[in-house]
Amino acid sequence: MKIYKLRKGILLEEANQFYLLEQTNWDSFINRDNLYDELVKTVKQTTPITQAQTYLEKELVAPIGSQEVWAAGVTYMRSKVARQEESKEAGGGDFYDRVYDAPRPEIFFKATPHRVVGSGQGVNIRKDSTWNVPEPELTLVITSSGKIVGYTVGNDMSSRSIEGENPLYLPQAKTYDKSCGIGPCIYVAKELLPRTAGINMEIKRAGKSVFKGDITLANMKRKEEELVENYISDLSPTEQEQILGKTAQQFYGLKP
Repeated sequence: MKIYKLRKGILLEEANQFYLLEQTNWDSFINRDNLYDELVKTVKQTTPITQAQTYLEKELVAPIGSQEVWAAGVTYMRSKVARQEESKEAGGGDFYDRVYDAPRPEIFFKATPHRVVGSGQGVNIRKDSTWNVPEPELTLVITSSGKIVGYTVGNDMSSRSIEGENPLYLPQAKTYDKSCGIGPCIYVAKELLPRTAGINMEIKRAGKSVFKGDITLANMKRKEEELVENYISDLSPTEQEQILGKTAQQFYGLKP
């Protein structure tokens, strides 16, 4: 089942049928540990609409409300090797080797909602960076209790030339206006995705394919639940109340 956020409400998609929920609070709607069951119930009680494509073309926005976006880095072997290569001249390559095998994962702040753009919108690059790279992400939707209830697609736009100079420059390389893309929707399943689930991407320029890639969740160093647990446990009780208890959910990017 899919959830789209519109300027005028929420659009649900199930079995090629669409259902419009107007004047519905996004944060409250998403923040349910039994989200899938609630969506099934809502669909049964709502009449399908026929103008969904118009809404998706004119009303679609990023599927985020008052949430923050956090990310986990160096969760794939190819990411560790790439970061080591980029940072070796600055003496930072060893950091990525250590964090890949360390008990504690690398978790960093990515974006506030106003820095996020939705599907089809342009991300920004820093003018003081000579190498800027879009990074495709599997993104988790997590409730205030820490339960994974959905998935979406993320773009962790990064200034690699800045990060490569020194790992301490990570915030400058990662966090700036329109540095994060999310969407187009939230995919909600009854069960967590299996480790065999595949992620595929293709980059096109001027209508021509210039890159294709794929990987499975089995290639991740750490499971999604471990990353979520480490993020939640890093917060003090007060912070958990302020950040998790007062916002609907956290989006958690898994860095390839």
